Amino acid sequence: MTELATKTTTLPVMEHFYTLQGEGAYMGKAAYFIRLGGCDVGCVWCDVKESWDAAKHPQWAIADLVATVKATPTEIVVITGGEPLMHDLTELTGQLKAAGLRTHIETSGSSPLSGTLDWITLSPKKFKQPLRGVLPHAHELKIVVFNKSDFDWARQWAAQVGPHCRLYIQPEWSKAAQITPLIIEFIKENPQWQLSLQVHKYINVP
Repeated sequence: MTELATKTTTLPVMEHFYTLQGEGAYMGKAAYFIRLGGCDVGCVWCDVKESWDAAKHPQWAIADLVATVKATPTEIVVITGGEPLMHDLTELTGQLKAAGLRTHIETSGSSPLSGTLDWITLSPKKFKQPLRGVLPHAHELKIVVFNKSDFDWARQWAAQVGPHCRLYIQPEWSKAAQITPLIIEFIKENPQWQLSLQVHKYINVP
């Protein structure tokens, strides 16, 4: 007899909040963010390193989390981290979809996809590269530029995503002053790319 898989009923939640999406194709849209604890990628410039250890964050019942989201007028829920795909998102996204909400994810793609997702933002990291199976499902590719070698990194991954994937390139926040002029020239030379800025940091919202 085959054992039934255990359904995920709780997830480690570092924080959750209703705000505006600050990056990418949905920039400026109202969205509810759920930041899950746990990450095995380890970017040296990560601005949420406190998310890495899942054990440090409280387990939330998925039903309670969805009820909290439904108490707002949001139409979009963004699941982020950490690395959210370290967790099975089937139950969370299923309940969100049943509530009539769009499900978005921001991921490095280093773990297998799970759940029902309307929009996948793939942001590959050198510290643990994406799984090949994730690449064709990405709706947008977001490359964070920390130094000049990241432009070649951007070209490498743009060649591997699907033809309809939108391409965004974004300066790493602490180096934005030095990197942004280089990104502008890169986009002028490669107009299939589009600038992404962390607008939420400029307008001082989460």
